[in-house]
Amino acid sequence: MTGRHTRTRRITSPAGITASAVVAVALAVGGTVGAVRLTAGSEPVRPAAIDLSPTLDPADLASGSPSVSASASPSPTSSPSAKASPTPSRTAQAASRGKPRTSSPTPTPTAKKTTARPVVDTGSCGASFYWQGQMTANGETFNPEAMTAAHKTLPFDTKVRVTNPANGKSITVRINDRGPFIDGRCLDLSRAAFAEIASLDLGHIEVRYEVLG
Repeated sequence: MTGRHTRTRRITSPAGITASAVVAVALAVGGTVGAVRLTAGSEPVRPAAIDLSPTLDPADLASGSPSVSASASPSPTSSPSAKASPTPSRTAQAASRGKPRTSSPTPTPTAKKTTARPVVDTGSCGASFYWQGQMTANGETFNPEAMTAAHKTLPFDTKVRVTNPANGKSITVRINDRGPFIDGRCLDLSRAAFAEIASLDLGHIEVRYEVLG
């Protein structure tokens, strides 16, 4: 049985040597490039930046309705822009404080109405009183409780203010009768009128009278 053996081929020609060198360089360069790619592939992949600006198509510009590119999507880092607050507007009407102010009206003083009658005559004399029921000189029935008096000459219904100087008390009476017919006396008061300014026990007193108009 014949044994097999291998033979090692030797390249001795210059062309063969050159070809072998080129193949070796190619293998070395290929290994280096592969190692670089494997090293670069281990780095984390960073997301590409997204362009949010709308892309306008010429056809959209012609139709007047711009379309936004489908590739645009909101970025997680984008934030909505704040809107400016509306500027308050003022009307053309002037403020109330800017208008001229008028002075407050001055109150017009009103004259006080007085019911006091003017004094047309004054004097002093003696006064007495009477109480008997009778007809007065002006035709009335005498009432001793009414504020009336008798005088010799004053017109009927004249008002006379009678004052007792001893105590300052006064009473206004209406003349409706004639009298008294005793010297030194000019007034004869009703019993009630006399009692307003003096005691009935006195009978008669000195008075000051004022004839009211």
